[in-house]
Amino acid sequence: MEKLFSYGTLQLEHVQIETFGRKLKGKKDQLVGYVLSEVKITDEEVIKTSGKDVHPILKYTGSESDIVEGTIFEITPEELAQADEYEVDEYVRVAGQFQSGQ
Repeated sequence: MEKLFSYGTLQLEHVQIETFGRKLKGKKDQLVGYVLSEVKITDEEVIKTSGKDVHPILKYTGSESDIVEGTIFEITPEELAQADEYEVDEYVRVAGQFQSGQ
């Protein structure tokens, strides 16, 4: 299984069902060293799935006092590829440090 942290639209049940064909299981956690910002979405399929043309995006600060709340989901490698397809080019997957130690 893979682990994927979501702080935005992938936490929405209807987005999970549209993207993965199922509701994901995960645990709440906090990502350290980032703050939330916004990105304007132009991909019509992503807008249709999420219902939004502005999505949250993370900005790295490196400061331990900056924390973003979200959910760590356990997904298959195939679902990780599906998550990458759902996200627009402005998003890049990186490893992170979490309050839980994950």
